Amino acid sequence: MTVALMWEARAVEGRGGELLAWTREQRLDREPLRRETFRAPQDRVLVITWWAEPYDAALPELPEPEPQLVTRAVHRWRFEAVASE
Repeated sequence: MTVALMWEARAVEGRGGELLAWTREQRLDREPLRRETFRAPQDRVLVITWWAEPYDAALPELPEPEPQLVTRAVHRWRFEAVASE
């Protein structure tokens, strides 16, 4: 089974570059199959990691950034891959 973890944060206005750099510096306790980082308007940053693990496996996740860097708590989602029809 493949599980994707999504981590999304919104930086304080004008600090999106800082949040992006901070995110890229974060290392996980182990390496996922794949890791991609995205940015979007409103200084948002999204990181998706893919793991060959069961849906409910304990997996390393990115931490919360310093409160003064973000406008709200990080949003986190977990998805499992679905076989194509």
